[in-house]
Amino acid sequence: MAARGSAAEGALPSSAAQAEALGPAAATAGSPGGAEGAGAEVPEGSGQALPAATLPPPATTDLIAIVLPLDEPAFARAATAVRDGFLDSAQLAGAKDRCVVIGYGRDGVVAGFADALARGVRVAVGPLVRSDLAALAASGATLPWTLALNQLEDTAPLPPAIYTFPLSVDSDARLLARQARADGAHTLDIVEGETPLMHRLAKTFAGTWTSQGGSAPADFAFDASPQALVDLRDALAKSPPDAVLLALNSRHASLVKPFLGTVATYASALVFERPTLATAHDLDGIRVAEIPWLLTPDAPRFAALTPRDTDSDALERLYAFGFDAFHVAVSFRDGPPQSFDLDGATGHITLGPGRRFVREAALGVYRDGQLVPLDASP
Repeated sequence: MAARGSAAEGALPSSAAQAEALGPAAATAGSPGGAEGAGAEVPEGSGQALPAATLPPPATTDLIAIVLPLDEPAFARAATAVRDGFLDSAQLAGAKDRCVVIGYGRDGVVAGFADALARGVRVAVGPLVRSDLAALAASGATLPWTLALNQLEDTAPLPPAIYTFPLSVDSDARLLARQARADGAHTLDIVEGETPLMHRLAKTFAGTWTSQGGSAPADFAFDASPQALVDLRDALAKSPPDAVLLALNSRHASLVKPFLGTVATYASALVFERPTLATAHDLDGIRVAEIPWLLTPDAPRFAALTPRDTDSDALERLYAFGFDAFHVAVSFRDGPPQSFDLDGATGHITLGPGRRFVREAALGVYRDGQLVPLDASP
């Protein structure tokens, strides 16, 4: 495992389709937002006055549209999970009859939003896929108020009608970097996998870490060979860090963890698939950023969440994402909100600068093969 330099930016969940759906578009893929100190927020602020010519036309109904690539096979499962969460949330609020689902296929995003505009909706939720958001932004089309479920790279402007609410690994990276500092770490190394998502996690974490005064972390490329794992152990032993970030999936993390000794270790569940019983115990001690619903699924406030697919953590996160997206959309009662605060299924959600709804996950730790809240008693 050779140390390497800066990581490329990346995308989101495990499959290529889900990465495209949820990963942002920095460089070739990746979630905008970027690391604190490495990716500045765009300057527009929430509640900022906009020229009348750039504002959406007045809504003529109280409808909320959710516009998703339901007819595009590569993204249909991800889009269906988001739609189901959104509609279940609306049903609980007694507002399902005011929701309109607009599905589209390949190259159909602009037409989908034209349909929403023609229906006079007060807000349209979508797109989910980053390339669709880029196409919509570049189209010059008149839009209703829009809650995009993705982001472009930090420097790419969006039309004033578009607010963003991404399920992004960037927020996990920032949370983990802050937690490592709060835990007393001063030096930190990164072990990084090859996918764009893992590169994004490592890059954003490193940017946040250094912006808080930490020294630049050493970056080790993951290699599953036994000799490479021994070499990693030896390299860390020669210059022991206070902490390690594993930008790895759960299977690879379980291979690396036994070679790290007792060093504090951090990871994002957004890059994990559900670990097998055979590997879960090897994750013990890793501190993980996870959506609250999957960390504490039996909490009373989550009793109403009932996803259709229970075989994939990635799809369950998307269901929870849709569930929260409805609550964010409701805040567009008379146009965009001036502020927003919600303890949601995917995390604590607030309205930040740059017309961006920001999500912060919860922290857990693996104990005896189970992910439990970090503050839970051993």
